[in-house]
Amino acid sequence: MGDCGRNRCHPYLPVHLSAPTIDTVHAPALRRLSVPAQRRFTFVAALTQAGIAVTGAVVRVTGSGLGCPTWPQCFPGSLVPTGTTSVPAYEQAIEFSNRMLTYVVTIAAVAALLVVLGAGRRRQLKRYAWSLPLGTVVQAVLGGFTVLTGLVWWTVALHLLVSTVLVWLAVQLHVGVAQPDAPRAHTVVAGPLRGLLAFATVTMSALLVAGTLVTAAGPHAGNAKTTRLNVSIPALAQLHADLLVGYLGLLVGLYFALRATAGPAAVLRQWWVLMAVVLAQGSVGVVQYFTGVPEVLVAVHVAGACAVTAAMATLWARTRVRVAMSEVAGLVAEAAGRTRTPGRALSPSGGRDSRPSSCEAQVAR
Repeated sequence: MGDCGRNRCHPYLPVHLSAPTIDTVHAPALRRLSVPAQRRFTFVAALTQAGIAVTGAVVRVTGSGLGCPTWPQCFPGSLVPTGTTSVPAYEQAIEFSNRMLTYVVTIAAVAALLVVLGAGRRRQLKRYAWSLPLGTVVQAVLGGFTVLTGLVWWTVALHLLVSTVLVWLAVQLHVGVAQPDAPRAHTVVAGPLRGLLAFATVTMSALLVAGTLVTAAGPHAGNAKTTRLNVSIPALAQLHADLLVGYLGLLVGLYFALRATAGPAAVLRQWWVLMAVVLAQGSVGVVQYFTGVPEVLVAVHVAGACAVTAAMATLWARTRVRVAMSEVAGLVAEAAGRTRTPGRALSPSGGRDSRPSSCEAQVAR
């Protein structure tokens, strides 16, 4: 870990300061985990939440949604595929494999929870960590309900939207563990910009909902007998496109506002990441629409939706940081001086040293 040693390395804490620890934790092995190690667990938890959304799309585009026609069993009297000829073998294999991935997601979520609890992290992180295994259980039940209702379009849409919420929460956990367990969080952008970012997040949510409606009216139902949403696809696609244009406009406005107020470099970098992901996702959507919604692009588009959600969640998390109490005065002084030094990012050393610490450089890499 270089100069970080056993300290909790994070972007806003100088290397000479260590994050608070809780001496009452009764999990020595977990408590010894460094912050980078904790982040590996939370990264896997976030990745699996997004991954099962993508495999769910694969189930849908292959028409395998009822490969296991009941729940929690696969077939009446059997938890596994039976080889019956009433359902093609490949549909049984695809749907059953997707159900088995739920256990992988659950293990990753529980592992992240145990790491956060064992390390004695702050209450906010514990809430995020608890939300993942609990949310995974909710998703499993919702998936079963979706099967039992014969893949009714609104249950499928809700199933995907819950996945994006879990991705958001997992990213908040992943970004949060990199920061120290200081008692207070500090906003590193102007208050109105947080409001603009919140509005952009709401717009993104509406964009995701509109996307699920387009899918609900489209050709990939998960089963040939499933009833589709009886609304004009061009009309829904137009709504989806209009929301995308509005979302892009909000992001562009946010960028210029960040530049005008000398927003932190970390926030601006994440803005560029988000914009690249959104543009790529929009391009996939356009190609998808004009090529007749090919199966492979449906799965790619769902992956893109999760990527946009993750990038937006990261941007949101970057606008508030936790620092040691000894750094608060320096942050206030730095914030006051930013208007006199436009373009300069928030200094993790509270304005006393503009050079990045070795710990900050390590996280940046």
